[in-house]
Amino acid sequence: MLSKVPEITLVFWVAKLLTTGMGETTWDALDIAFDQTIAVTITGVLFVASMVIQFVRRSYNAWAYWFAIVMVSVFGTTVADLVHNDFGVPYTVSTAVLLVLVGLVFALWYRVEGTLSIHSITTRRREVFYWAAVLLTFALGTAAGDWTASTLHLGYLPSGILFGVLFFLPAIAYRWLGGNAILCFWLSYVLTRPLGASFADWFGGPAGRGGLALGMDRVAIVMTVIIVGVVAYFAISRVDKPTPVEADTSVVDREASTR
Repeated sequence: MLSKVPEITLVFWVAKLLTTGMGETTWDALDIAFDQTIAVTITGVLFVASMVIQFVRRSYNAWAYWFAIVMVSVFGTTVADLVHNDFGVPYTVSTAVLLVLVGLVFALWYRVEGTLSIHSITTRRREVFYWAAVLLTFALGTAAGDWTASTLHLGYLPSGILFGVLFFLPAIAYRWLGGNAILCFWLSYVLTRPLGASFADWFGGPAGRGGLALGMDRVAIVMTVIIVGVVAYFAISRVDKPTPVEADTSVVDREASTR
């Protein structure tokens, strides 16, 4: 099986941030527009469909991959919000539990495969580990963003600024301090979720909670249109086409060379 994950470029990070904000606002818009059961069913069905489409393919496809990322974003938000709103689990608890689960998935992934590099996603088992980690990081980011904005009373914009600073720290550590490329990548990857979601909430959230009150549905639509444009660029230009990995011994070097 060829690599199912795109090359890491600047536009990759732009697309990833857009999907985090789009997932946050899309679930909020669906939850407002429909009965919760219907909204959960819609997101659940589309999430499963996106995973099926992604897994049946033998190589990377921009439309399939980013559709899966978008639905993981929406479904991850769904899970995190339901745990808090329906079951009354405090954001502090859900954030801590999800952080532990993310750590366990990465630990198991590394123990079984010997690498956490996304350039090594060339087997079905590694692909399962990858998407399990991605789903949990999206849920973790949602809970963490709500934790800082609500529990710590920072609000949407200050939370976004905080996570924006944290997002760039791994890149700085890698570029100038000799930080491990794979570790720095995953730290930034996890932080894209609360970063994008905090700014999306700030744009669409009510003024009473520190938002600009532009409407979650409107913000979701605008972000969706931009994401479609970015993915179309990927599909046409193929700038994100993964380079074949010949051996696991080259994975770390390739991870470093693409950041």
